Order: sequence, then structure tokens, then C-alpha cells
Amino acid sequence: MKRIAVIGGGITGITTAYTLAKRGLDVTVYEKHRYAAMETSFANGGQLSASNAEVWNNWQTVIKGIKWMSRRDAPLLVNPKPSWHKLSWFAEFIAAIPQYETNTTETALLAIAARDHLFRWAQDEGIDFDLKKRGILHIYRDKAGFDHAANVSKLLASGGLERRAVTPEEMRAIEPTLAGSYYGGFYTESDSTGDIHKFTHGLAEAILRLGVRTCYGHTVTEVSADQRHAWVTADDGEQQNRETFDGVVVCAGVGSRALARKLGDRVNIYPVKGYSITVELNDEDSRKAAPTVSLLDDATKIVTSRLGDDRFRVAGTAEFSGFNRDIRDDRIRPLTRWVEQCFPGVSTRRVIPWAGLRPMLPNMMPRVGPGSLPTVFYNTGHGHLGWTLSAITAEMLADVVESALFSPDSKTSL
Repeated sequence: MKRIAVIGGGITGITTAYTLAKRGLDVTVYEKHRYAAMETSFANGGQLSASNAEVWNNWQTVIKGIKWMSRRDAPLLVNPKPSWHKLSWFAEFIAAIPQYETNTTETALLAIAARDHLFRWAQDEGIDFDLKKRGILHIYRDKAGFDHAANVSKLLASGGLERRAVTPEEMRAIEPTLAGSYYGGFYTESDSTGDIHKFTHGLAEAILRLGVRTCYGHTVTEVSADQRHAWVTADDGEQQNRETFDGVVVCAGVGSRALARKLGDRVNIYPVKGYSITVELNDEDSRKAAPTVSLLDDATKIVTSRLGDDRFRVAGTAEFSGFNRDIRDDRIRPLTRWVEQCFPGVSTRRVIPWAGLRPMLPNMMPRVGPGSLPTVFYNTGHGHLGWTLSAITAEMLADVVESALFSPDSKTSL
């Protein structure tokens, strides 16, 4: 039986381990935390959103980023302190602007394909993750934002996604608790929401039943490979152990770039910080005043999900400040204010803040496939859509690993 190491125990690592184990491979997962899904997969916005497949590579994003550099509460904040990593990333980001339409359509295709796999896995494994199939409503306060969304809808339609324009009156019929004045919106009935941490934890339990060995609390300190084998050295806090595998899959989120360099590959992931708050709906009035339909406010880059009866997740913003994981009050306050403005009946007395680093590649597309060596593979760089794309990229990666290990001449990648 072929032995495969998966580095990373977030949503991409656990879904990858699941698909590989289902195909009969002997899988070992390395994760530095004591449990699965403790970093970027812990408290994201919760949306399974093909309707949010638009990549960011356009001049409008560049102009907004420059304009907002002096605003500490800006939806997109770029720390002006230069670094070679940041400069190279932005140069490649701009170079990918001509692929904006193609990549947006391709991302929509992937997001739609991911749904069936994820829902089937949850059903097969009995995973309760607060799934709500109520759709996602994009909201716009002005004509310019609405018109841009109309153009994006055409790209999404090319990828097979149906979403429809709705009037302010229709928006309130879809989500009656929404306050404020709006120009219009777009509604995607086929999108859904759920708790990424609960899902990943449930799937982490499932891989144990499939025989996967999980090395939680193990920090990978060294990784290497040649044409036939891969070696992983990990520290469990007491000692370091080195093991030999037939292949290694890097699913390490923002840590993937450093691991790839050790393996002779360049994977130019930059950590883009996002924030969320979980509003505890402890009283009946708040539960009634909170939305049940998921929202995406494009102007503020804020998304929402109702998780069960008593939690309301609000997430958003993008911050380019390196590997800084600090939870900044001036980045959390806009999320709380947004709740108070759009849902004034919701109490914000109990709000739990969180921040995580999204692993983003400059073209906003995930790296799925082989490295330069036939024993090295990658499933990483999903950016703001790791939850949405995880199931399909895990299946794609499993196809590539199977093909490479048993037919080494037929390597393919995304």
C-alpha cells in the first residue's frame, strides 16, 4: 500500500486525507495544533458561495487598495511597509489581470462541482455542521456596484451558476430583517452556509475510521523528496521523528510557501488576514432580528451566516500585513457597527472576535497538482474560497496522486 503524508490539518488537509484514504492509500496527517481546523478553518464567514467566485484581479481593486491605504478601517488594507515577498506578489497579481474573466468563470465551475461532494460526504459520515440551504443575497447601495455585479453575473453564468437580480422590495421579501436603503441585489438560491470548523472536525473523525494516522501537535521541521520517496521530520514537543513516504501533499495554508521552497518549488502564497465576529444570540429578540439568509455586502466586503439558532457569524475585510495574527480592534469595530446598522434589533453585547490568514496566490486560483518531483503534490492557496472549493480540489488532487503513483508519466495539474 502506498504511503502518503499530508501536511496540514485545515479544511484542505482533512478533505485531501479523506479522498486519498477512500481510494485505499495509507495516509498520515501532520498538524501542528492539537486538533484539526484551528487556524484559518476555525471561524470563517461560513459561506459555500459559488456566487463569490469573482477573482480580485482587476484595476478597480488596485485603485481601491491604493486609496484606502490611509484608512485603518478600510475593507482592503495594505500595510505600506515593503518586502520582496509582498512586492513580487502584487507584481504577479497585476500580471494576472488579463485572466480575470477566465479565472472567475473557472472558479465558479469548481465551486459548483464541489457542492455535491461536500454534501454527500456530510451525509455519508453523519456530520452536522449547521448547514442552511437558503441561498446568498448580494446587496448593493448604489448603481455602480449593482452594474458591476451584473457584469460579474455574466461570467458566473458562463460557469453554470444561476443568480438573479432582485429589487429592494424583493430583497426584503427574501430577508425581512435587513434594514437600510439599497439600490438592488443579486440572489443565488443554490448557495448555502455552514460551520467550517464543525464540518472539518466531523470529517477528521471520519478519516480515523478510514485508518488515517493523525499526528496532531506535530510541527513539521523538515521535508525533502527525490524521484521515489519523500521524507517528513516532525517535532511533537519532546522529540523529532523522520518518516519515509511514497509521496507528500502540502496543504499547509500560509505555511505552504516555505515548505515548497524546501521541496524545490515556488508557490508564491501571501497571508491575507481576514476577521470575523460571532454574535451570540442569547435572547429571543436577537434571534428573531438576525437574518436566516446569508448576505454579502460587496461595498464593505462583509459576509454573514446564521449558524444554528443562536449564532450569527459576520466576517470580512482583507489585510496585507504579513504573518501578523493580531486581532485589531479597529478592524473588528466595523463588523460590529455593520451589524448594528443592518440588523438594529440584534444585541451585540456578546461578540467573539477572530482573525485568520487566508493563503492567497496572485492569480487567486488554488495550486492543485504535482510539484517538480513525482513524489510531491500541492493542494493549497485557496484564498477566500477554501471552504467553498475544498471538496472538489481534494478530489482533483486525489486523481493526480493516483495517476502519478501508478502511472508516473501522466501528471496533470490545475
